[in-house]
Amino acid sequence: MLTDRDELDCFLILAEELHFGRTAERMLLSRARVSQLVQRLERRVGAPLFLRTSRSVALTALGRQLRADLEPHHRAIAAALERAAATARASDGVLHVGFTTPPSGELVLKAADALRTTHPGLVVEVCEVPLSDPYGLLRSGDFDVQIAEFPVREADLGEGPALLTEARVLALPAGHPLAGREAVTLEELAQVPLLTVAGDQPPYRREHQSPARTPAGRPIRRGPEVTNMQEALVLVAAGQGALLTSAHTREYYARPGVVYVPFSDAEPVGYGLVWRAADHTGAVRAFARAALDAAGRAATAPAGRPPAP
Repeated sequence: MLTDRDELDCFLILAEELHFGRTAERMLLSRARVSQLVQRLERRVGAPLFLRTSRSVALTALGRQLRADLEPHHRAIAAALERAAATARASDGVLHVGFTTPPSGELVLKAADALRTTHPGLVVEVCEVPLSDPYGLLRSGDFDVQIAEFPVREADLGEGPALLTEARVLALPAGHPLAGREAVTLEELAQVPLLTVAGDQPPYRREHQSPARTPAGRPIRRGPEVTNMQEALVLVAAGQGALLTSAHTREYYARPGVVYVPFSDAEPVGYGLVWRAADHTGAVRAFARAALDAAGRAATAPAGRPPAP
């Protein structure tokens, strides 16, 4: 039996007020329209729900039963609609998104482009995450969400699944003995100083970027500290150290004097969305869905053909 939403609203308000005039005022309807809605619902049910006299209105036993059955569901529907409206409101405005690498920046732009259709009220502003301050702008509120390199082990930050995955490579001076190899191993990091990233890096992140020891426990020398990729590659080309990085660097940062050699035994690097755990807004959720969809389309695009925008 299909029932009109207005009929249910009218029934529950009249059951509370027990007065047709006050019910009409609350619903912004005429008293005649309230009577019509109640009568229509009673015809659907097949029995009276109210006892009416010229001076009073009271629920019948069936009316009391129907009210008790309906009220919890009515409240749940109203709450669900309010949550949906709140999410829609939260999806308007400006969303500041950070990216850490050129491929992650391209993914952010694809997600932002998709949101112009699905969430036209949401404006996405994009900015690069500083290499030496991986979470500071996110924590300060300058970014609402960012694509970061995993692992992320911060108690105040939430994270999604990996959107991008890349192999690891070693950026070496062109004249280094390892530069002519087809592949290197993590154990061979003991043969070259590794550049380190400046700034207040969490210990687990520093170890991920420039481990102190090889898997067998051999020490790895520390090279100079760097604050950005261009500075790092200038130092690599000058023979002052090597850089442990991701495969995209070979394509986006090709330069004379630097050779990129893949690892034969290193785990790939994942990149995914990170946000303030206490501030997971509707806009962030909308962006996360768009980014996940864009990443999926990129992963399934035919070789040699870019994914559809």
